[in-house]
Amino acid sequence: MKQLIKSKCDEYFDEVVAIRRQLHQHPELSFREKETAELVKRCLASKNIEYQSDVAGTGVVTTITGNCQLPTGNLKIALRADMDALPIQETTDLPYRSVNDGVMHACGHDAHTAMLIGTAFILNDLRDKFSGTVKLIFQPGEEKLPGGASLMLKEGVLDDVDLIIGQHVYPDLPCGEVGFHAGAYMASSDEVNITVKGRGGHAAKPAERDNAVLAAAKIVSELSKLYPEPCRDVSRNVSNCNNVSGDVSGNVSTLLAFGSFMAEGTYNVIPSEVTLKGTMRTFDESKRISLKDNVLKISKEIASEYGCEAEIFIEQGYPSLKNDVDLTNKCAAFAKEILGESNVKELPQLMTAEDFAWYSQKIPACFYRLGTSNPAKCIDYKQHTSTFDIDEKSMRIGMETMTFLTINML
Repeated sequence: MKQLIKSKCDEYFDEVVAIRRQLHQHPELSFREKETAELVKRCLASKNIEYQSDVAGTGVVTTITGNCQLPTGNLKIALRADMDALPIQETTDLPYRSVNDGVMHACGHDAHTAMLIGTAFILNDLRDKFSGTVKLIFQPGEEKLPGGASLMLKEGVLDDVDLIIGQHVYPDLPCGEVGFHAGAYMASSDEVNITVKGRGGHAAKPAERDNAVLAAAKIVSELSKLYPEPCRDVSRNVSNCNNVSGDVSGNVSTLLAFGSFMAEGTYNVIPSEVTLKGTMRTFDESKRISLKDNVLKISKEIASEYGCEAEIFIEQGYPSLKNDVDLTNKCAAFAKEILGESNVKELPQLMTAEDFAWYSQKIPACFYRLGTSNPAKCIDYKQHTSTFDIDEKSMRIGMETMTFLTINML
């Protein structure tokens, strides 16, 4: 079976690379993936693979059923790829660079889509070699709230599925390697919006105005004390302070960080309004609730101390991504069979978020990483940058891994 899968990957590799390059050249933003979906449908139709379209807007879903009858042949597995691009102006010199100004596949979703198309081709060819059913999900809108995964769930895409597997490119690993993390893997992500309002006025006349700037600054300060980031001794590049929400190495378990503080006054003008924007992240859903409660309580109390009021809106983002321990350990073991033990790594938790988390909250899930960097080819830029690229040889590894995991799980 390993050799058969590898042979099929070789057979379809050039076609899959061409698909990825076409997608890369014509990226589309979240929930606007119309041409991307059309390309997916054309590719599936070229191999007589039936599909359902317009799921959650632009999503495409296809089901491939094995013909091999086994006593345990009723399992149904879902495989997922996301299709959307980011609002980034590409600065690479690739011959297939984006032709859409300000839009780029800077997170690898073009590769995800192409690899899942290739995996569909292989599974369709090998349907006499396995039992059970594979549902392949081409999902829109991973990069934008509420996340295409949540919308696909509402349309029942996982109602008849036993488990789901997702694969994501990862420049922190070299091409040829994959990585797994069993248990809580990626953090929840909520967006914090705080507006502090008071009487604005002349800075030299404190009796005639409030100080929304000072109130907002104290809100940031007090909340940061509750959820501190690790301090750094720049001269020695080591941590030099305690971090009650994690450890001094920077491995925080709960994070609250503000990235925007807007006070549009001037030298001698205290504005009537200050806005704060930040992000809340944690691996624990109960901590997520307490974190929200603390932001609300502390912000209002501090604003009141300065004669101001605080309006708080916390937009719920993605939940934490939980990799089912048994499923993930099985997938990692199968990956070692197809790639070799030295090429399968154990990964740390990540504070970044992923809407695949919605799936992981519903059924057993495994979300793993595919190494894509190759410094020898100057391919080592990070995701969400204007220069991001992958070593396309990694897509052969991705198809091999996903196909082998799927057939072995079935």
